[in-house]
This record gives sequence, structure tokens and C-alpha cells, in this order.
Amino acid sequence: MNRAHVSQHSVSGHGQHGVALVVALLLLIVITLVGLAAVRGTIMQQRMAANQFDRQIAFQSAEAAMRAAQARVANFPADIARNCQAGGVFCEGNPFEDPNLDTSKIITVDSGTGAGQFAASNLATGQPQYVVENMGNWYDPSTSTGYGQSANAHNYGAQGTSTTAVYYRVTARSGNPASAGTGDRAVVVLQAMIKRG
Repeated sequence: MNRAHVSQHSVSGHGQHGVALVVALLLLIVITLVGLAAVRGTIMQQRMAANQFDRQIAFQSAEAAMRAAQARVANFPADIARNCQAGGVFCEGNPFEDPNLDTSKIITVDSGTGAGQFAASNLATGQPQYVVENMGNWYDPSTSTGYGQSANAHNYGAQGTSTTAVYYRVTARSGNPASAGTGDRAVVVLQAMIKRG
């Protein structure tokens, strides 16, 4: 009986060693998969942060172009690309995508053109640009004789909007997406109405 007992104990010991190896391999695979998932998540977060940084640089460049256009629009009529209120003139929402736009009227903002004292950093996609369009003469609500700009201003003897002002639409972008070096970088387009006077 002793021999049978020893033989049985020996077989049982060999079976436990095989199970431990399989369990250790499974745990190693699970730890490897968790590590790969963590690395993938870190790489994704790094890409998102880089894209957000690139977009912020582009936004600041487009905003610089907007401010340069606002400073020049009153004194430089040659910057105006077209009169959108004139008959037969169709102005698209984004003039940069309009095939009929005179490309010489796309103003690049840099210190050399006199369009402003702004030079984009080497982090930007390029120098920002803008297009100015004359949207025509419209009533100026800031000079209205209406009482508090309310709907019942006629009750106070007001004539409503009594003067007009020239409004310009400025479309600015952070850089030319067709230029070399832009590639898959962010390009931000901003648009604003500017009242002259």
C-alpha cells in the first residue's frame, strides 16, 4: 500500500506544476494586453493634445489677420475685394472658396506688405490672410433715435434708424491650405462684420 500511495502522490504533483505554468502564461498575456491598451491610450491623448495645440496656434493667427483687417479697412479701400451689394455680384459665404474671387485681393498679413506688424511664428502653418467685402450701406442701430431700441419707439416720436453706415465683411484664415507645409495642419477661418464710422 505504501508503493501505491507514493505513486499516486507523484502523479498528482506533476499535474499541479503544469496548471501553474498555464496560469502564469495567462496572467502574462493579460498584463501584456493591459500594458498595450495603456500605451495606445497615451499615444491617443498625445495626438489629441498636439491637435489642440495646433488649432490654438491657427486660431491666434486668424485672429491676428482679423485685427489687421479691422485696423486697415477704413483707410485702405484698395484692400476691398468686391462690393457685395452691387447688382449682379454674388458673394459666397466663404470667399476663399469662391472661384470668381480676384486672388490679388487676398491680403497676406505680414510686416512686408504693410497689412500689419504681425509675423507668424515658425509653429504656424504660414502667414495669415484675409478678404474684405463691402456689404453696403445699412442702417446704423447705434445712432437710432428710437427710445432704447424698443419696438414701441414710434410712440415717443422717434424716426427710428436715422443714419447709415458702411458695413464690411472680413473673412480671415490662419494660412493658405494649398501652400506647401500645410499638409494636415489645422486651418482656422473666422468671419466678422465691421462697421466703418
